[in-house]
Amino acid sequence: MKRGGRSLVSSPPAFANDAKKLRVSTVSNATGLQTEDAETEDDLETSGPDEDDDLTVRCPSTVATSSFTKHVEYKLSKVEADDLSKKKWKYTWEVPAADISNCKWVGTGECFVKDDDLSSNYGLKQKLYKHWLDVYKTSGGNDFHSSKQRWFFSLCNSYRDILHGEKKPFYHKGLEEDSNIMDAYLMHSLNHIFRTRDLVRKNNAKIDKHQMSGKEEILPGDNFLDQGFTRPKILILLPLRSIALLVIERLIQLTPANSKVNVEHIDRFYKDFGSEEVSSDEEEEQSKNAKTKKPSKPSDHQSLFKGDTRDDFMIGIKFTRKTIKLYGDFYSSDIIVASPLELMTKFGKAEKNKELDTDYLSSIERQNEHVLLYDQVVIIDHADVISLQNWSFLTSVVERLNHIPSKQHGTNVMRIRQWYLDGFARFYRQTIILGYYLNPDMNALFNHHCVNYQGKVKSVREHRGVLPKVLSQVRQIYERFDANSIADVDDARLEYFEKKVFPKIKDSDQGGIMLFASSYFEFVRLRNFLKSQNASFCLLGDYTNQKDISRARVWFFEGKRKIMLYTERIHFYRRYKIRGIRNLIIYSLPERKEFYYEIVNMLEGSDDLACTVLFSQYDKLQLERIVGTAPAKRMIKSEKGVFVFY
Repeated sequence: MKRGGRSLVSSPPAFANDAKKLRVSTVSNATGLQTEDAETEDDLETSGPDEDDDLTVRCPSTVATSSFTKHVEYKLSKVEADDLSKKKWKYTWEVPAADISNCKWVGTGECFVKDDDLSSNYGLKQKLYKHWLDVYKTSGGNDFHSSKQRWFFSLCNSYRDILHGEKKPFYHKGLEEDSNIMDAYLMHSLNHIFRTRDLVRKNNAKIDKHQMSGKEEILPGDNFLDQGFTRPKILILLPLRSIALLVIERLIQLTPANSKVNVEHIDRFYKDFGSEEVSSDEEEEQSKNAKTKKPSKPSDHQSLFKGDTRDDFMIGIKFTRKTIKLYGDFYSSDIIVASPLELMTKFGKAEKNKELDTDYLSSIERQNEHVLLYDQVVIIDHADVISLQNWSFLTSVVERLNHIPSKQHGTNVMRIRQWYLDGFARFYRQTIILGYYLNPDMNALFNHHCVNYQGKVKSVREHRGVLPKVLSQVRQIYERFDANSIADVDDARLEYFEKKVFPKIKDSDQGGIMLFASSYFEFVRLRNFLKSQNASFCLLGDYTNQKDISRARVWFFEGKRKIMLYTERIHFYRRYKIRGIRNLIIYSLPERKEFYYEIVNMLEGSDDLACTVLFSQYDKLQLERIVGTAPAKRMIKSEKGVFVFY
């Protein structure tokens, strides 16, 4: 049953080969095998007031085929799969991005964004569409067709991979925009789950009806391929429990009433992820304190780190006839909401203990001592926050997606879609990456690990820069260094610092020098170099304990240490106001543009305030967010290598 020649998987596990051998032109015995919904009577979906629930066969010419059906029923050839594996993408169209200044969407393949059919509920199931419209109107909306959430849903419903690095987050006064996008991907998730379940249920009903009729006619087996290796369909990766709380609460709100008569374990959920609501007395007390006490942290920091900020969590969510089951068995859940850290912790435990049952996650398998995830839609929200935790964890999770499992777990092999068995699942997986900004790691993930046959869509923006937000008359000197390749840029940066920048520091009697590094890797290299030079310095790094931090700040302010080494990550989590800075050297530009002017504005004194910034052609993304897109292009291409801003 291999399609178009040899399978891409060189040595598929035994049960996958067995499934291909068992696949014959009959499903007469299919009801004797377990299907996705055949677990308990309570789990079975029943017909509701939804036009999509009609079990009769309709003429294809009279019924519009949903994006879901088109996506999962497309037969990918080996030639197409081989082309996708080359990871070469050509963006052929663009449209303006509504409500985002100087921003546009670009995509591969044919432009699809103008083809929305209002009569088909934009691709949503009828009951989901009606409920979403009611929620939208209740919240004060009056033009759903033109709304940002409806438009972004259309992007999601195209089943293309999406990279949106210009999403204004809730903690940067972007609550409406953040909520609109979250609503869109949650409705897409619900639509995908309900359509999958309806398809399985309809096929079950057809098989049952055929068997009860007593007819000897053999049903064609290829008409009933509607499942994957495991049940989970959606994986949502988030950085913090507090954000997971917002997402899951909204998921419940967007679920139609007849599908959430009961929400199991809601009390446990609020205990694990945060309080359901703040009492009026507590809210009044917090309001009084806010008026009488000046906050020590910026408003965006307060908003992001409000609530439970732990980054170790994982919860399975299952939808049944009338119930949403929180904390359901992971193996039988429809959605998994997790942090990359928690998944990596599970992977590590499973790999250390070969006897450990790795099926605690509905989509986790072990093959060659590696734990694997198996989901059809993967959503990575607040990727920028995840990048300041540990991006390598996220990359490791994505690399484990969509491999063929090594063993069968009660799967009805007669119902597994052919492209699963052929090892083509990664070409059908939709990945949606959302963040406040883009960095090279996010681009690399999107370009090399997202190979959806439908194509790609991403946002592109012309930045204005943030230099006007520098309050003092600071002479900002940008010095460009050259690097032969992105692999050489770290060594080239350090070499430039050692030869061009540090000698000026070493020979000067001036103290109060802050040396800012964007990454912990750069921090370590600078620390080792300063030690080798017997320099007078103190550290505020990612893993510096509070006692040492307090001591370092005092030493630096009092001039007992000449240099302070400071990282973007500690500024992200602590947002310190460092006193005593007389000279600022930005070894590498911060990813978050607001950190640039926050740190420059820490400079103290009235005479000849200076800031030195090192950059290369490989720092384009950070540079354009700070100085603006047009100036950044000129600075990278110019023959001169030094640029001064006031």
